[in-house]
Amino acid sequence: MTAVGRDPGLQPERTRLAWRRTTLSCTVVALLAGRQALDSGVSGAGVIAVALSLLAWLGFLGVAHRRVTRLGTAEPVPLSPRRALTAAACTVALAVFAAATLF
Repeated sequence: MTAVGRDPGLQPERTRLAWRRTTLSCTVVALLAGRQALDSGVSGAGVIAVALSLLAWLGFLGVAHRRVTRLGTAEPVPLSPRRALTAAACTVALAVFAAATLF
């Protein structure tokens, strides 16, 4: 009986590309939020929004980097619930901070 190994198809590559695409989207949102906050005048709230956006972006970047790196191994470890929650929370936080800079 042979052991079931990793899917030799393109699924790991598609997953890696999805993580990179999402990271690029988060980068654009963080940059636009920062630009909007700074264009409207440097205020305490603007500086806090930029700092929180940067923190959320760095959190998502860390989770995405670990995941993309681990997908390159022969037997990748599944994404832990904690890391999945961190990625989701960072994405939602970026959206909230971007929306908050518009008001």
